[in-house]
Amino acid sequence: MISVYQLKSKFSDILRPLVNSMVKIGITANMVTISAFILSIAVGVFIYFYAPKCACAYWALPVALFIRMALNNIDGVIAREHNQKSNIGAIYNELGDILSDIVIYVPLLIVCGCSFKLIFMFTILTIISETVGIMGIQIGASRHYDGPMGKSDRAFWMSILAIVLVFWQVPRNYITIFTGVVSLLLIYTSYNRIAGALKEAETK
Repeated sequence: MISVYQLKSKFSDILRPLVNSMVKIGITANMVTISAFILSIAVGVFIYFYAPKCACAYWALPVALFIRMALNNIDGVIAREHNQKSNIGAIYNELGDILSDIVIYVPLLIVCGCSFKLIFMFTILTIISETVGIMGIQIGASRHYDGPMGKSDRAFWMSILAIVLVFWQVPRNYITIFTGVVSLLLIYTSYNRIAGALKEAETK
């Protein structure tokens, strides 16, 4: 299934010189992971308070998500290529990704006028899709990142929504349709991840 995540390796190659420089000055993978979470909180709060006053505030979301994507890539490269893998780092990484999505996307959807039922459904399905991706490890498979609505894909589509909101006050029913479609794709993503993990586990 096509996913933005498939571009990760190319992005890592671009960032590798920066990563090497960061390691030289003592920046660790866990520092980068925590920084990405703090950035998400800050942007979520900023959008909640300022987007209703000025539509230009929505620009903060795609910019922050791009930076967060870079930081998520950087912490992985540091951990893998500079001998910084750790159990606590793995927990920070997985939990940080889930919480970051919640604190940055929920404020956006609230400001857009999305119903709380849909926001709740989107949040739960996001948690489930990432959790089932991790669960592959429990059955002897690998961590699964299958799409079509993985972390990178959510970042892409939420960024598109934010950019549209800069120029156009999107009707509430459109926001409802958008959130509903994303939620359905999250269900499909969870299915793909479960199916992929089971298939991988059976071949081992």
